[in-house]
Amino acid sequence: MPAGSRLCYAGGVTTYCIDAADVTARAARITHLFLDCDGVMTDGAIISLPDGQEAKRFDIRDGHGIVLWRRADRKVGIITGRGGPALERRVEELQIEYLIQKTYDKLGAFEALVSREGIHHDSIAYMGDDVVDLPLMRRVGLAIAPPNAVPEVLEHAHLVTERSGGNGAVREVIELLLKIQGRWDDLMQRYLV
Repeated sequence: MPAGSRLCYAGGVTTYCIDAADVTARAARITHLFLDCDGVMTDGAIISLPDGQEAKRFDIRDGHGIVLWRRADRKVGIITGRGGPALERRVEELQIEYLIQKTYDKLGAFEALVSREGIHHDSIAYMGDDVVDLPLMRRVGLAIAPPNAVPEVLEHAHLVTERSGGNGAVREVIELLLKIQGRWDDLMQRYLV
């Protein structure tokens, strides 16, 4: 992102502009990426199966982005009010370090985890899409929203992705963070043999 440039997103009747230099400075400090699940890792749709279980659709490129983030010695966490076997399997597959699910107090659970792990708020990026995510977004170093987020979340985001939740938004964020931190080219070497 060129210095002094502004990134703008037209959401409904409002245009949200974000200062690129501020995003770059914030992104340079991020070591922990926390994500909401529904609406961020998925498109927000829930498929109810006859046996009472739920199915979710995850983007494969988001998953590989998480793998790349972890290869850069960074950590990932998911904080969601819902949860279940589909999410648990995805967390296990991707070896995601932190999972907080089925919580009505996202902020309390988040603060307890951050305190227990000794993580500084400035080193955390959080991506959410609904008003329940606002308390976390207002406490982290980099608040991110997909364009399918509600207007209140878009207004408080430091960065709005081009791709929507469940359709590559997580990968977009990870690539941006790794490029700003100068890690992307090294990580790509294993694919350029």
